[in-house]
Amino acid sequence: MKVLVVYCHPVPESFCASVRDTALEAIAAKGSEARLVDLYAENFDPVMRDGERREYNDRAPTDPALAAHIEHLKWAEAIVFVYPTWWYGLPAMLKGWLDRVWATDVAFQLPKGPGPIRPLMTHVSKIAVITTCGAPRWWSHAVGHPGRKTILRGIRSLCGWRCRTLFLAHYLMDKSTPETRAAFLRKVRRKLEAF
Repeated sequence: MKVLVVYCHPVPESFCASVRDTALEAIAAKGSEARLVDLYAENFDPVMRDGERREYNDRAPTDPALAAHIEHLKWAEAIVFVYPTWWYGLPAMLKGWLDRVWATDVAFQLPKGPGPIRPLMTHVSKIAVITTCGAPRWWSHAVGHPGRKTILRGIRSLCGWRCRTLFLAHYLMDKSTPETRAAFLRKVRRKLEAF
């Protein structure tokens, strides 16, 4: 399987970096091929400018900086998102990546008249989210897990209709210990290898 790992964290030595590395190791252990998109390392520009927005409904993005990202999406059969949950949702960098790359004639087609959009990511059969949350599990659920819903409902709706999902979160990250972090990395490895 061809797996795209989308990683978003600004601190190179963060725990999320360990999660990313564990995910890549688990993918390799299954004999799958992985590509890594590290949004901060490549200094991805998440800002959609006015000209890009004006053309958004008419055609695929024309910014050459997005070409490799679009090619990665077309290549992938599975996508693993690794990021910290900030204010219950996605980091702005990752949200901007979704805004700019999951675009018209890339991830979906808009109808010429009435009717629903047509998904174009039907070659993607699996989506996983692996995240860290400062909040406890119960509060994250009370708030509604907006980041989880954005990817595992919204983005998933553009993928294969039987697309499987996986969600893993290390809650109470700010109070984590070496033991809780090690246990979470073991869980990530085990779940991804089974997924």
